[in-house]
Amino acid sequence: METVAVVLTLLLAVVASGALARFSPTPVPVPLVQIGLGAALSAIGDLGVGLQPEIFFLLFLPPLLFLDGWRIPKDGLLRDKGVILELALGLVFFTVLGLGFFMDWLIPGMPLAVAFALAAILSPTDPIAVSAIAARVPIPKRLMHILEGESLLNDASGLVCMRFAVAAAMTGTFSPVEAVGTFVWVALGGVATGVAVTTATTLAKNWVSRRVGEETGSQILISLLIPFGAYLIAEKLHCSGILAAVAAGISMSYAEQTGQALAVTRVRRAAVWDTVQFAANGVIFVLLGEQLPGIVSRAAEVVHDTGHHEPVWLVLYVVVISLALALLRFVWGWTSLQFTLFRAARRGRKVFVPGWRLVAATSLAGVRGAVTLAGILTLPLTLPDGSPFPGRDLAIFLAAGVIIVSLAAASVGLPRLLKGVELPPEPSHQEEEDRARIAAAQAAINAIEQAQHDISEGKIDADIYADIAARVMEAYRVRIDGRSKSGDEAALMRKAERIERELRLAGLRAERAELYRLARSHHLGQDRLRTLIREVDLLEARLTSV
Repeated sequence: METVAVVLTLLLAVVASGALARFSPTPVPVPLVQIGLGAALSAIGDLGVGLQPEIFFLLFLPPLLFLDGWRIPKDGLLRDKGVILELALGLVFFTVLGLGFFMDWLIPGMPLAVAFALAAILSPTDPIAVSAIAARVPIPKRLMHILEGESLLNDASGLVCMRFAVAAAMTGTFSPVEAVGTFVWVALGGVATGVAVTTATTLAKNWVSRRVGEETGSQILISLLIPFGAYLIAEKLHCSGILAAVAAGISMSYAEQTGQALAVTRVRRAAVWDTVQFAANGVIFVLLGEQLPGIVSRAAEVVHDTGHHEPVWLVLYVVVISLALALLRFVWGWTSLQFTLFRAARRGRKVFVPGWRLVAATSLAGVRGAVTLAGILTLPLTLPDGSPFPGRDLAIFLAAGVIIVSLAAASVGLPRLLKGVELPPEPSHQEEEDRARIAAAQAAINAIEQAQHDISEGKIDADIYADIAARVMEAYRVRIDGRSKSGDEAALMRKAERIERELRLAGLRAERAELYRLARSHHLGQDRLRTLIREVDLLEARLTSV
C-alpha cells in the first residue's frame, strides 16, 4: 500500500510540475521544477524511496531510448551523420579521457577508475531536457536533430565506457585489447538484438492480425513490451541493452512504414507513448530531487574525509566540472568544424561557416539528464571484497549537480546566444510535400473510381454512386490543382488552405460545444456523445497537425 501511495505521489508531482512551469513568468525548464518538487517532498515527508540501480535502469531507460529511436527524423539523422558520429563517439572518448584525468587531479581521494566512470556517465546528453527548454527557447530544427541523433548514440558509448571503468575499479586491472574486443561485441550484439526483436515481433503480430483481426489494446501493449524484451535479451547475451533499445526503436519506425496497423491503433498508441514519455521523464527528475538531500549529506561526509571541512567544496566541484564539460565540448566542436571546413575547401565546395556563437550554443545545449542520473545510480555499492565502492556517494552528487547546472545554464544562456545568430539555411521540404500530396490524391481518385465501379456494377441506382464518387473525387482534384501551382498562385492557394482550416476548426469547436450542451440537457446519451466527440476530435487533430 505504501509503494502505491509513493508512486501516486510522484505522478501527482509530475502533473503539478507542468502547471507550475507554465505559470512561471520567466522560462523555467520543467525538469528543474520537477527536481524542486522532489526536494520539497523530501523536506515535507520522507517518502522512503530506496532506488535499486538495476531496477531503476531497466524501468526507465529502455522505453525512453526506444521512443527516441522510433521518432527521430531519419532523413536528418542520415544527412548529418558525420557530425552526429563525431559528437556521439569522438566527443565521448575525448570527454572521458579529458574529464577523467581532470577530476582525478581535482578531487583528492577519488580513484582514477571512478573518475573515468563518472566522466563516462557525464558524457551522454539528454534531448528531452533540451526539448523542455526548446518549448520556450526556439532552437533551430537542424540543431535539435543533431542533438537528438547524438544522444541516441552517445548514451550507448558513454554507458559502455562506464562499464569498462567500473570493471577496472572492481578488479584493479584494465586491458585495452580486451576492452576493444568487448566494445565491438557489446555494440554489434546490442544492435543486432534490437533489430531482431523488433523484426520478429512485427512479423508475428502481423501474421496474427491478418488471420484473426487486429486488437488495438494488444498492439499497444506489444509496442510497450518490445524495448524491455530487447534490453533484457541483450543483457542476457552480455551485449548493450541500451543499444538494443535504440536499435529496436529505429527498426520500429521502418517496420511501421508498411502501414499494416489500423488508424485507430496508431492514434491511440501515440497517445499512450506520449503519456509514458512524459511520466517516465518526470518521475526520474522528481526522484532526483527527492534523493538530493540524502545525496548531499553523504557527499559532504566523503569530502570531509578527504581533508576539506567545508561543504562549499561540493558546489565548487560541480561548477568547475560543469565548466570543464562545456569547455571540452566547445573545443571538440570548434576543432571538428575547422577540420570539416578544411576538407570542404580541398574538395572545392562552399559551405556555411558558423560563428563562435553557434558553436557555443551547440556546446551549451549538451544538457545532461535522465540517462546520466540512471547510469550513475548503477554504480556498485561494494567492491568484490565487501568494502564500500570508493567515492560512490560523491560521484552521484556530482552527477546530480551537473544535471541541475547544465539545465539552468542552458535555460539562461541559449536565448542570449541564439538571439540574432546567423544560422545555416534550412532545406525546404515544400516541393517534396506537394509531390507527396499530389501522388496520394491521385491514388485516392483511382481507388475511388475503382471502388465506385465495383460496388455499383449491375445496380439500378448506379447514378447515385457516380454522383457521390464525383463529389468525393472533387476534393482530391482541388488538392492536386492547388499543389501543382507555383509562384504567387501557390502562395494564394496555401493562404486559402489556411483560411479554410481556421474556418473548419471554428466549426468543429462549435460542434463539440453543442454536443456537450445536448448531453448536459439530457438530449444526448453518453455512449453517443463519446462516439461523436471522438469523431470531432480526430478531425480537429488532423487539421491542427498540418
